[in-house]
Order: sequence, then structure tokens, then C-alpha cells
Amino acid sequence: MFRKDESHEMSIAIVTGSAGLIGSEASRHFAAKGMTVVGVDNDMRQEFFGPEASTRWQQQQLESELGNDYVHVDGDIRDMDLIDNLFAKYGNDIELVVHTAAQPSHDWAASAPHIDFTVNANGTLNMLEATRAHCSDAVFVFTSTNKVYGDTPNRLPLHETETRWEIADDHPYADGISEDMSIDNTLHSLFGASKVAADVLVQEYGRYFDMKTSIFRGGCLTGPNHSGTQLHGFLAYLMKCTVTGNPYTVFGYNGKQVRDNIHSHDLIQAFDHFFQAPRSGEVYNMGGARFSHCSMREAISLCQEIAGRELQHSYAEDNRVGDHIWYVSDVSKFQSHYPGWQLTKNVNDILTEMYEANVERWSAEGVS
Repeated sequence: MFRKDESHEMSIAIVTGSAGLIGSEASRHFAAKGMTVVGVDNDMRQEFFGPEASTRWQQQQLESELGNDYVHVDGDIRDMDLIDNLFAKYGNDIELVVHTAAQPSHDWAASAPHIDFTVNANGTLNMLEATRAHCSDAVFVFTSTNKVYGDTPNRLPLHETETRWEIADDHPYADGISEDMSIDNTLHSLFGASKVAADVLVQEYGRYFDMKTSIFRGGCLTGPNHSGTQLHGFLAYLMKCTVTGNPYTVFGYNGKQVRDNIHSHDLIQAFDHFFQAPRSGEVYNMGGARFSHCSMREAISLCQEIAGRELQHSYAEDNRVGDHIWYVSDVSKFQSHYPGWQLTKNVNDILTEMYEANVERWSAEGVS
């Protein structure tokens, strides 16, 4: 199943969820740096969210674009033997592990708790143990989530404006929520709980075993490679519905809930900075911060303006369980550790790029 070129020593990057949004961006980036990328992805996103969320198209693009620099493994991170054998095959040639594979929806998790937990928690444990056993000096990058904070952000003193919920300028979190927010005594959703387990495991392997591990607690991670669907990837799905004419439902908070959005390119740049100068067990809140954030209402207006057509949308009074009213990431801790990194793409940039990259493919699906 696995290929290794025995003729010369390779620099290997293992990327899980390699055909997903972040995984595909990571695969291209590190292949361009001269690494051989071994991508692990079995398109479980299609199982989670249906055919429209399949990532096979992205896998095919990676294989076509990267050629011998990309080796695809159609495997499940829950399969401990498969993961261990993969790592044993490449051994100390593995310099980097980017672990993005996950069950990513807090709505979906409640319908299948065992699958959610075993993918997110057990799968992460398998990855950590394989790294420790076969390439303990490798850098391990993990994509966690702001859902580890549960609904604690909803206790912040927010006020309502015409288009959004907002926090006071003099509040300690006015520039975003920092890593000192508690993850205890809160409603997480089952997804949030499984990601907490994984998050703490990655911290512990860094501190207990002195491994080079990092935890990036993402807000909305987005970009043109996102296979957006109703339950995950709201900006991509919002733009897709605007283009295709599919109806979109806004859930709760008067459509004024606020999210920061980070382009996959900017996130991968952060991964690379950590890779170049790794630390042990570090936790970083990572998102678009005040540079790139919007409310649902503001996002709809932008989508309509960029696509040149109206979004067919309705409003449901009940918000999703555990959904944040306002979440903006404070990225200053990461910037203090890696001052050469900065955000480059805001919400308007992201949506424009998303439209231009996908309008032809989405229109060809013949939804409207």
C-alpha cells in the first residue's frame, strides 16, 4: 500500500485529511518545499455529509498536480495497525505530521457519538503514538477547534447592532478571545468533547514525552478548496447556495452571529512557521481575528454582491446547540512567538476567491 523510494533519503510530511480544505493546502505547500507528502484520506466527509461534501475531486487534483511528490493512502486514522505500519515504513524520514482528519460538525456528532469520538480522539491517539514510536523528533501539528471552549463565549457581555452582535471596546477580549478562556463547566456539544480529548492528548504528548507538538484552535477555517455543506464550512456553503440557487437556512441569533474566518493559505503559513522553529505542547487560538471577521448577515450581503444574485434564504429561530453568538480569535500569542507571520486575506478576499475558483464547477452541477 505504501511506496518508498529507496534510492535516496526523503523528507516526508504525513498529512491526514489530505483531500480536505486544510490538508490539501498543506499538501501543496510542503510538496512545493521539496518534501514528499504522504496523504491519508478515505473521504469520510462524504459519509458524514453526503455526496456534495465528497473530497475525491480534491484528491484527484492533488495526484494530478503533485505527481510523485504526493502519495495517497486511502486509509482510516482509526485503524491503529494501518497507521503504525505507515509510520514504520517511512520512519525517521518523517519530519512533519499535519493532522487535520476529523469529524468536524458539532451537529453531526450527536447522531453518531461513537464514530465522532473514535475519529477525533482515538484517531489522534493513533497518530501521536505512531509518531512517538517511529519518528519522535518529527513536528506534530494538530488542528483543534474553538469549540473546546464550549459555549463559554456566549457568557461574554455582548450588545446588538444593526448587523451583528459585538463586544465592548474596553473588554479584555475586545481584540479576540485568548487561550486563557476556560474549557471547563460549559456545554461543548459531543464534537467539542471529542476534540477536547484530542486537544489535551496533543498537549500531553508534547509535555510528557517532550515532543514537538502544537495545537491550533481554529475558528472558521475556509478557502476555495472547501467542500462546504450545510453542517460544516459555512462560508463555502453560503457562496455555493448563492451561486446555485439552493435555499439556505440561518439558525438563530437574528442572523447576527459573528465569526472570524481564516484563509487556509494563512493557516498553512502559521504551520510552516511552527515547523521551522517548533516548541512543545503549545496551544494557539488561530483565526482571522479582527482582520477577517463578519456576521452572518454581513456574509450574505457580501456573497450576493460578489455573485451578482440574491441568496434564497430563510430564518429559523432556534440556534444550533452550543453555537457561538460571537467568536473572534486573539492570535497575538502566536504572533509573539512567530513575529514573521501575518494574516493576508480578509473575508471579502476569501469570498471573491471562493467564487472565482468554484463558480464553473458549482454551476455545472445544475442545482438551479
